[in-house]
Amino acid sequence: MRSYPYRILNVFAESDFGGNPLCVFEHAEGLSDAEMQALALQFNLSETTFILPSDTATARMRIFTPGTEMAFAGHPSIGTAHVVSALCHVGDAAGDALTLECKAGIVPLNLRDQVWTFAAPQAVQTRECEVSPAEIARLLGLREDDLLSAPLWVSTGSDQLLVALKTPDAVRRARPDAALLDTWPVSSLGRRTAYLFAFGATADADAASRQPVTARYFFVRPEGGVGEDPATGSACANLGGWWLTSGRDLPASLVVEQGVQMRRPSQLYLDVALDKTIRVGGKVVEIGRGMIQIS
Repeated sequence: MRSYPYRILNVFAESDFGGNPLCVFEHAEGLSDAEMQALALQFNLSETTFILPSDTATARMRIFTPGTEMAFAGHPSIGTAHVVSALCHVGDAAGDALTLECKAGIVPLNLRDQVWTFAAPQAVQTRECEVSPAEIARLLGLREDDLLSAPLWVSTGSDQLLVALKTPDAVRRARPDAALLDTWPVSSLGRRTAYLFAFGATADADAASRQPVTARYFFVRPEGGVGEDPATGSACANLGGWWLTSGRDLPASLVVEQGVQMRRPSQLYLDVALDKTIRVGGKVVEIGRGMIQIS
């Protein structure tokens, strides 16, 4: 009988039961690809990660959804960094840093004031959406005039359809139409997703204050129907790519609110530097540990 310890975390959480849940296996040596996939399905969270040794980074990370392996994802990177840090006895001091090797490349992360931050692993890539703005609005249960601009495929490690809306109210009103799933555009990974976002008013004139963003992330489930993600780090990084592609002012600091409609309030910090580096950060709350035994 083989035993594998794991931890359950909430990532991008400001409270015990906020954020996006994640399962992290501390030592995945000896697990086959099929067993990792089966364990991800067993836990049935949006992602499960497996820590392995690396010759080029602090650790290697493999990321599985219940149905497939991913090259990169944001909240698994931050949650895995939290566990690797604990296993390596890294403290919470300014400048603490580690790197994770994943299929998309090497992801650098650092810890400051309890916030883990990662840099997007790839340069921004974009392409036009093959579905018309009117049809995208219709499948999301919105009006075309709710759109701020044409939906755009953006990737900084994992491509997703970004849909900019004019108001936070439009983001909250979105109700994807399950009858239109066949018209939903498909990513390079074969996934049907949409990241909706809208900018809110800045609280004050202080240049140091963060621009508020309201966001929601929808995806088509492999078994049918539409699901929603409470916090999506890779999509937040892609929002940084959208910001750059749109020619907006730099540097930029934003705070993204997600998951409220799911009763999983999440907070993500997005920074786009003058050198066009995109960084996404958030807090991690560990809520449990356990052991899986496999014959």
